[in-house]
Amino acid sequence: MSIERGRGQVAGLPTWDRCAVMGVVNVTPDSFSDGGRWFDTTAAVKHGLGLVTEGADLVDVGGESTRPGATRVDEAEELKRVIPVVRGLASEGVTVSVDTMRASVAEQSLAAGAVLVNDVSGGLADPAMIPAVAATGAPFVVMHWRGFLEGGNVKGTYENVVSEVVDELHARVEAVLAGGIAPDRIVVDPGLGFSKDPEHDLMLLAHLDRLRELGHPLLVAASRKRFLGRVLAGAEGAPPPARERDAATAAVSALAAQQGAWAVRVHEVRATADAVRVARAVEGARAAGARTAGARAAGSRTAEESGTSGAPTADGAAGAPTADGAAGAPTAEGAR
Repeated sequence: MSIERGRGQVAGLPTWDRCAVMGVVNVTPDSFSDGGRWFDTTAAVKHGLGLVTEGADLVDVGGESTRPGATRVDEAEELKRVIPVVRGLASEGVTVSVDTMRASVAEQSLAAGAVLVNDVSGGLADPAMIPAVAATGAPFVVMHWRGFLEGGNVKGTYENVVSEVVDELHARVEAVLAGGIAPDRIVVDPGLGFSKDPEHDLMLLAHLDRLRELGHPLLVAASRKRFLGRVLAGAEGAPPPARERDAATAAVSALAAQQGAWAVRVHEVRATADAVRVARAVEGARAAGARTAGARAAGSRTAEESGTSGAPTADGAAGAPTADGAAGAPTAEGAR
């Protein structure tokens, strides 16, 4: 599937005429961004519905923190956190994604009403994930991932981060395809902040066109991440807290939308929803201008091609040949 033009569509999901906004509901006590705020099922469902009201097109529900150094929860606990929230949101008509690295959680979430599996490991953490998703026909997010980080960001070494991430994602997509997931149901994600320094994240954001060359819709998840804190750090070098990075997140979301991202994943939806709609309006104006310029150029070429050298114009230019071929002869109307 080629998406050289346009941002692409994902089979099995709604379609949007702009970059979609994926709101985040973390049903965790230890998320780097909002850990514990939505740990109760009722609060989590209410929050997800609020994100939709603010402009989210789909909601990503996760029950396990993926921040560096986080301790993995067991399967039973993750299911206990996630399934009631997925079911509650889906029953209200929300388009729900499940953020999990476990095949069992993915399967039960899909049965509860989720329609997309967002696996930060791209299926590497659980060998059963790809066959399970393939059997359901659900769309699948393949994120760039270099494994669990133990003892720091030890796998964040690159000679050319853009080329290496593209190559590694390509290899992972090929494995997912071989596992039975259809090409029109694959989304790719560069994995900002995962085994990457802030400089790597910024370089990837500057070259999203390279990632789109993989031929699959692109998800960008930059919300509140460390590289934004580094960019916003004051003179003393202290980054603002995660929840004070939402304006920067909206700016990155608009830039990603302008570069053709299929969706952006964010914690605070309202500002990003506004940002991507403005980006869409600018994109529409640019396209309209290109069409107008093209029509003018085509009209000029047509006029040039249909003209005759030396022929009179309709407003009476002199030098016209007469009907009998005598060049330069005055017509009867032009005699004096």
